[in-house]
Amino acid sequence: MTLLLAGSVAATEPPLSVQAKVQTAQWSKNWWMPRHNEKLALKQKMKSVDLVFLGDSITHAFDNTGKQVWQQYYQPRNALNIGFSGDRTENVLWRLENGAVDNIDPKLLVLMIGTNNTGHRQDKPEDTALGIKAILASLENKLPKTKILLLAIFPRGATTEDPLRKINDDINDIIKSYDDGDRVYYLDINHIFVDEKGNLSTDVMSDLLHPNKSQYQVWADAIEPSVAKLMAD
Repeated sequence: MTLLLAGSVAATEPPLSVQAKVQTAQWSKNWWMPRHNEKLALKQKMKSVDLVFLGDSITHAFDNTGKQVWQQYYQPRNALNIGFSGDRTENVLWRLENGAVDNIDPKLLVLMIGTNNTGHRQDKPEDTALGIKAILASLENKLPKTKILLLAIFPRGATTEDPLRKINDDINDIIKSYDDGDRVYYLDINHIFVDEKGNLSTDVMSDLLHPNKSQYQVWADAIEPSVAKLMAD
């Protein structure tokens, strides 16, 4: 009977993707929590936060690789970048539970997350999608008037047959249904990064995961119509 009960508990344990947790990777310990605290202080200091970008290293890089694009497109819009390298969905959930968007009322939040669930653990697409759904629920609770631009997870790997690319594609197939045409808007711009056969070049992403410097302009141009429209509505 004890074994049966243990099996039942294990079966109902929620996936890691929805269990809010701090980032614990060894390489992150010197900067992750300081960055969280720095972003809280920056948010507090800003007179107004009208636009937020939330995600992982691809978004984090607007602070360095894509800084010029950030200054051109988003800084004038009172934007806050809370992308953190290495973050999975559960790390974003922890940051949301610990002040990341408290006491602000942005017009728009741009969200892209999930590729580290794929790359670090190869989570099932359904589990990562659940993590993204939990993030959207948290944002609805904390930012009820904010519109969400939910981006498809960017392509990774050289070809459409890459196992991690397939996982990301499967996640995107699920999360596109989260678009409700009212508060959450899904946008897939992945075609801008690949050729007609779906191949991803190192000229676009040198490590076949993170956009090269030139691609931050491409990314910004691709989402600009949606950003402008949603911030104006």
